[in-house]
Amino acid sequence: MTNNLWYKNAVFYEISVRAFKDSNGDGHGDLRGIAEKLDYLQALGVDCIWIMPIYPSPLKDDGYDIADYYAVDKAFGSLDDLKELIRSAHEHGIRIVMDLVLNHTSDEHPWFQASRSDRNSPYRDYYVWSDTDKKYKDARIIFVDTEHSNWTWDEKTGQYYWHRFYASQPDLNFDNPKVQEEMLQVARFWLDLGIDGFRADAVPYLIEREGSNCENLPETHDYLKKLRSFMDQHYSGRILLCEANQYPEDVRPYFGDGDEFHMGFHFPIMPRIYMALKKGRFEDMAEIMHRTPPIPENCQWCTFLRNHDELTLEMVTPEERQWMWEQYAPEPRMRLNMGIRRRFAPLLDNDRRKMELANSILFTLPGSPIIYYGDEIGMGDNIDLPDRNGVRTPMQWDNSPNAGFSKNTPFSDLVKGAEYERINVAGQINKPDSFFSSVKRMIKYRKAHPAFGGSSMEWVDTGNQAVAVYVREHDGDTVLILNNLSASAETVNIPVKFQKSHLDLFTGQKLNLTDKLTLQPYAYLWLHIQK
Repeated sequence: MTNNLWYKNAVFYEISVRAFKDSNGDGHGDLRGIAEKLDYLQALGVDCIWIMPIYPSPLKDDGYDIADYYAVDKAFGSLDDLKELIRSAHEHGIRIVMDLVLNHTSDEHPWFQASRSDRNSPYRDYYVWSDTDKKYKDARIIFVDTEHSNWTWDEKTGQYYWHRFYASQPDLNFDNPKVQEEMLQVARFWLDLGIDGFRADAVPYLIEREGSNCENLPETHDYLKKLRSFMDQHYSGRILLCEANQYPEDVRPYFGDGDEFHMGFHFPIMPRIYMALKKGRFEDMAEIMHRTPPIPENCQWCTFLRNHDELTLEMVTPEERQWMWEQYAPEPRMRLNMGIRRRFAPLLDNDRRKMELANSILFTLPGSPIIYYGDEIGMGDNIDLPDRNGVRTPMQWDNSPNAGFSKNTPFSDLVKGAEYERINVAGQINKPDSFFSSVKRMIKYRKAHPAFGGSSMEWVDTGNQAVAVYVREHDGDTVLILNNLSASAETVNIPVKFQKSHLDLFTGQKLNLTDKLTLQPYAYLWLHIQK
């Protein structure tokens, strides 16, 4: 595992540890449960797993409210379990990144308890306090459904404290050099255990300044460069993945000159894939990709169709958001904050053709793709559960009671209608015509072609807006991609330079392109351009 640019053409897999596999029958998924399923992840073709927070936490925000940065919550196991998981994953050729939550802690963290206990506490300045709640009034509220202000009054010390998320998640004060150093030590602790990097949570909000929206400030970048430099110096080959829900031109600075984040999520392409599928036209995808600036050679985007949060609609216009809600979340309870709390398969009507097509787009766009656990089998959701819990239900391993997730009652209700009896890993893993096998094939061909490891793409004009056609080229390897977004058969004009014989990656057959080509509804082609 010495390739320091491994992440540029890696396939990532996001795991909610609580929901993946219960190894000891207590109803909660755990680290040993993941270790038991490494063969499965290896068979799928996963290069790196991202595990959601495993720190001790009161779970007001599913573990993103951390009460201790230096421990594993007992529900998930122990530090020794994590070390064993890392060792075993590496033996399987799989890396592991974990969440590093820099911006805030839980209000139950000892630092905050000390901070609010006494205005003279050495930890007072670890957080952002104010006599007034009128400061930083240009900063938006992120959890608009639950929070009415970014300030909360603390009766104990008679001041307000600042938080960008829930009131139970006070923001750390990154203007304090001690906080900056403390978070470097947190990173050091986990890197020393062998973790391959971090998905850094909510990074735009580290610093506050009056008269600004308190996002993406220069001082925030100064600290993130410091974190990167620390990792480069001591932990070569480990990565930082940036969670900044912004337009691509606003995420671009987080790559710096190749000296800040190695990777950054491309949030805005995700809703536009769903727009394209619903409209049967690719222009929304093309527009955002044209807006995506070049990035340094040692950097890469991260793309996804869904994750553990709501399908965010922050990076679309208000009109587009309303349209997406009407199309994909017709019931008000399907909506949350500025997004949609549904899983991938139900969003696409559990239509196998659309599900495959969306994955064809995911695996061929610039960037390293992330699969959210269960989406590779087309798992559903349970919107009767509150908040985002509906997309964090137990993984469906087989058709036995509790979906093979646990021997005992799981921490959460399963998807309704005993969906696991029909949709589960055991029923798909050995069937060549299953959805799982389709995803596995896409991963296999993606990984076999250097073309997908670059960050550039070239759109091909075929005179038909219903078919997204583009070329991926890198390191002398070229692939032509065609995705029919329409429910009808569509014909495209093939430019002269492509009118020859190409290898169809999925059939292994030569396909002779002439001046026109007709694609069946929701069909896709990956053609290797023969030199």
